[in-house]
Amino acid sequence: MTVDRRHLIALSLGLGAIAAPAIARARAAALAADGSLPSWPPAERFDLWPAGELRVPPGLRPRPQITRERTDGYRNLLMRGTVRPDVGVFRPRRPDGRAVLIVPGGGYSVTSLRGEGIDVALTLAAQGITGFVLNYRLPGEGWADRADVPLSDAQRAMRLIRENAARFRIDPAKLGVLGFSAGGHLAASLATLHDLRVYRPLDAADRQSARPAFAGLMYAVSSMDAGRSHGGSRANLLGPDPDPAMQRRYAVDRHINAATPPLFVLAAEDDPTVPVTNSLDLLAAAREARVPVEAHIIERGGHGFGTRLPRINPGSLWPDLFDRWTLQTLAGLR
Repeated sequence: MTVDRRHLIALSLGLGAIAAPAIARARAAALAADGSLPSWPPAERFDLWPAGELRVPPGLRPRPQITRERTDGYRNLLMRGTVRPDVGVFRPRRPDGRAVLIVPGGGYSVTSLRGEGIDVALTLAAQGITGFVLNYRLPGEGWADRADVPLSDAQRAMRLIRENAARFRIDPAKLGVLGFSAGGHLAASLATLHDLRVYRPLDAADRQSARPAFAGLMYAVSSMDAGRSHGGSRANLLGPDPDPAMQRRYAVDRHINAATPPLFVLAAEDDPTVPVTNSLDLLAAAREARVPVEAHIIERGGHGFGTRLPRINPGSLWPDLFDRWTLQTLAGLR
């Protein structure tokens, strides 16, 4: 039985002992034995589109451009120039049927494949969740219908995962999405625009639903209004002279309705990149639409932290909280 109640929950530092071991193991597993950075593509992956389906924009290199970036000792893996979007598969040792399409951020100008993709997938795998990391096309790289390109890839990924659920050993009814920053905007777009036709159906997989069973929105961009959004994400998605129709389409905070799946929202008050009002607007819109929502607003954390907050920070507990929330949500015990 669903309780018509909404939660804004303060994080408890005392849960650290619960979350830390699994996260520590996942972080250790994120590096190879020689300490080298994870690479892309991973050992198991699949393409989103048949060969020849996508018309590569003139001037875009035929191979992805991977940059290794070091920040405060952390070595990230950044992707640009993707012409054949794909999905990396990260299986837990003991899968429990749950699965998440993980959507890294990067302001729609780059994709943070390790910090908000691979590391997240490994952390969730320690909890029994199968992770699918989405390496999506970036809208500002010359693609036609630029604003719809990321959503096309996200919808297609959800449908292919569901079509192949038995092979991946997941329950298609327990497939959600988890996005970070601009990837959080894409995850929210998928949650609210899962039925919007943004590409031509190709095969049997496209008869599957693209609606996620739940959506995690991590320091997500939600507004397309100048001054309230993240300017870079907005400009890269919509272009220098935004079409008003596209601006309205991707103002995801205004599209939450009864068909939107349950939401998990996390943000830091001191985020200097995506104003925390983006997450507060998601919370308010979900409450207005009577969509189940759990929101965690931490005092400090900044932006782009993925799974790398120090243990003393309550926000470092989010993987454990997300794990429990998905179990509760899927059990219908809200």
